[in-house]
Amino acid sequence: MTTALQRVQLGVRMDKNLVKVLKGLADFNDETLGELLEKIVMHSFDPTPGDEGESCASPHSRQQLEVVETLRRLYGVSRDPHATRHFDRDE
Repeated sequence: MTTALQRVQLGVRMDKNLVKVLKGLADFNDETLGELLEKIVMHSFDPTPGDEGESCASPHSRQQLEVVETLRRLYGVSRDPHATRHFDRDE
């Protein structure tokens, strides 16, 4: 039995330039920001077989990844995915 999908409104804070990259990618994909975030999160739960806990599947095509890289450069977003560890939580 499939449960009906229920979406809720979130109040989250993210780096302004990273949000610009996400919005740009969502626009490129002709989807909403919420749809893109759902896809990213769901894929982050999908481990790469044989590499569980170390890597996960990517929902992005090569073309989309090129767009992401262009948007990251345009908006000055770090290539270091671990940079978020240094964010001040009180900002």
